[in-house]
Amino acid sequence: MLAVERHKFIPENYISEAYHDWPLPVMDGQTISAPHMVAMMTELLDVRLSSKILEIGAGSGYQAAVLAEIARKGEIYTIERIQKLAEFAEKNLKNSGYENVFVIVGDGTLGYKEKAPYDRIIVTAGAPKIPDALIEQLGDKGKMAIPVGGRFHQELILVEKNKGKITKKNCGGCVFVPLIGKNGYAKDYY
Repeated sequence: MLAVERHKFIPENYISEAYHDWPLPVMDGQTISAPHMVAMMTELLDVRLSSKILEIGAGSGYQAAVLAEIARKGEIYTIERIQKLAEFAEKNLKNSGYENVFVIVGDGTLGYKEKAPYDRIIVTAGAPKIPDALIEQLGDKGKMAIPVGGRFHQELILVEKNKGKITKKNCGGCVFVPLIGKNGYAKDYY
């Protein structure tokens, strides 16, 4: 995490708060997660040098950059539903030199079947339930970190897939913006 300069992933008017341990607004009601949550979710995923990772909720690109620092020989596909936020993330990642991160505009609740299966999946928005598409796209021995719950409180769930068997572990409470999409909350839920 020390290799990723957080101030390069937030709007200019929040630069003075870049290294505080709290979430910050980026645009359209979306946020960049607090550093402790980025670290916690990254650690849960146990990312490897060559991991192929799917991130749901590109946001500003910060979490993808942290993952790219670990998975230097891997690939990170990050989906963002908001076009201008995806462009912001792509610009931030490019300006920071990350060439193994690919930003896609789309409905993250559907995953990204084109590059499945994934070694790791990370969801950076609170889901009402774990989308079936994400479980299907998780590879064998894969891990997924996803916040699941209501609007103002979720539980961070670690999902592991081993020979088709799914296990889930509750890793504690958290609060994320809602996961909007076909297999998430409706857009007007926000």
